[in-house]
Amino acid sequence: MQVLPEGKGSVDPSMTTPLRESELPWWSPRAAYIHVPFCAHHCGYCDFAVVAHRDDLIDRYLDALELEITGLRELPRVHTIFVGGGTPSHLDSHQLHRLFTLLRTGLSWSADAEVSLEANPDSLDAMKSQCLRELGVTRISLGVQSFQQHVLDVLERRHEPQHVIPAVEGVLRAGLRLSLDLMFGVPGQSLADWEDDLRRAIALGPEQISTYGLTYEKGTRLWKQRRRGALLPLDEESERAMYERAMDQLEEAGYAQYEISSFARPGGECRHNQVYWANEAFWGFGLGAAAYVRGTRTLNVRQIDEYIRRLQAAQSPVFQSETLSPRERARETLALNLRRASGVDRVRFREQTGFDLETLVGNALRRHIASGLMRDDGRHVALTRAGRCVADSLVTDLL
Repeated sequence: MQVLPEGKGSVDPSMTTPLRESELPWWSPRAAYIHVPFCAHHCGYCDFAVVAHRDDLIDRYLDALELEITGLRELPRVHTIFVGGGTPSHLDSHQLHRLFTLLRTGLSWSADAEVSLEANPDSLDAMKSQCLRELGVTRISLGVQSFQQHVLDVLERRHEPQHVIPAVEGVLRAGLRLSLDLMFGVPGQSLADWEDDLRRAIALGPEQISTYGLTYEKGTRLWKQRRRGALLPLDEESERAMYERAMDQLEEAGYAQYEISSFARPGGECRHNQVYWANEAFWGFGLGAAAYVRGTRTLNVRQIDEYIRRLQAAQSPVFQSETLSPRERARETLALNLRRASGVDRVRFREQTGFDLETLVGNALRRHIASGLMRDDGRHVALTRAGRCVADSLVTDLL
């Protein structure tokens, strides 16, 4: 296959003309992320653009969001939509109806579009789940984090373990697909606590379970507590034992690991998140939202008053923009692809980036394959189980 050096188009021997840029998923978006920042409470570990105790701003925010989306020169046709936050399920039924009306107006959904929405157990009941189904949502990502009250207390989560089952039952009764998020590596969390969290999550029968190691983002309350010695982080060996236990326990229950943090039953994978890991293009709308369109990454402002003011003044909400060089795009694609269990497809990588994998990082690849941290079947290069346990440092070394 002949490849254009800038990664903007490719020529297939069976075709007489190159693929147009609009047909390339890594150049022209077919996915959209929508940020809803409102929360009943700002958790101590959260570093996202969140607005707590300001529900009076919801209608003004939706006005601004509508201006941002409908202000595009084109009507984006999307195959996946992810409504994240914040806590989108914090909105009431009227506000959700308004949100999805503007999404229907401002975006062109494919007939089989996957529409995901993040929710917290204490803000999602059966009636709201049914409302979301009627509005076009197909998938709920439920932020359970833990079934242990003492773990939830450390994380400063607002919900309690008993909120989870009613929320799950409402989602399933509405016919929505379900993904559960769990967190490990929390101070005071034992391996037995984690095994119980995994067991209880599996028993609820979600299509996907995501397991995230706690990170201390600079400036968050947990980061400040750690810095002044008010809490003791788990040691690396304990965190690794929890991660490996997740791989074992979820595999035994029929969940295949398709990404470093994501396990799914066959067909239950989140299509939207797969766009990110493939380093394909996506739209991003709302407070603090990131977008990747035609090789340029943008980031919206994170202050809600400023976001609203800019849109009302017909100004762009973008405060940071970067157009990556071909080599930078190639390295970024490599790092994201390695999060997937399938790893990096050499042919697809060259088509997408214009670079041969060996030319870019051949020596480092051979070193990590020899050490057992990576595997190579001739077409795909991927992390081994041992490599997934040290993925961050390994990818840093590669790049």
